[in-house]
Amino acid sequence: MPRRVLEVGPGTGSVTDKIVAALGPADRLDLVEINEEFVALLQRRFAEEPRLKAVADRVRILNTPIEEAGDGEPYDLIVSGLPLNNFEVAGVQRILGVLEGLLKPGGRLSFFEYFFIRGFRSVVSRGQERERLRGIAATLGEMLRRHEIRRELIWLNTPPAWVHHIQFAEGEADG
Repeated sequence: MPRRVLEVGPGTGSVTDKIVAALGPADRLDLVEINEEFVALLQRRFAEEPRLKAVADRVRILNTPIEEAGDGEPYDLIVSGLPLNNFEVAGVQRILGVLEGLLKPGGRLSFFEYFFIRGFRSVVSRGQERERLRGIAATLGEMLRRHEIRRELIWLNTPPAWVHHIQFAEGEADG
């Protein structure tokens, strides 16, 4: 059965390359990127690079915020490259809710975060910045505690990164 895959925040496409390599012959991929320069780069890559060009007819590149990206068809898999540590706590909560709403029941969300970065920034930050980072840690920590099915540490990434794999219970709203 064909899968619908969504990548949020693909940037220059380094993770996109790995997703494309794993696509089945009938799978579809949507890329949601708000940075117009990255969108132009991705469009050029899918038009020119042979491996990407081979799947270009099954790929949509959407230059829009994730909150405006849904087309009513849910996704089997969502991969997020959004830098959640850079958002306000309410923004992280909103984005996570949107991503959950875009998934099919039983679908999976995968996202990464750099190893120790938020914790380190929390220690060296003060005031509102420290509280913001602690709020993000609490938001992500609760979601991971309830829904994480697997986690991988990628040591060879610079800096090393955790990849979290989430699966929400079918029919559960994560308010």
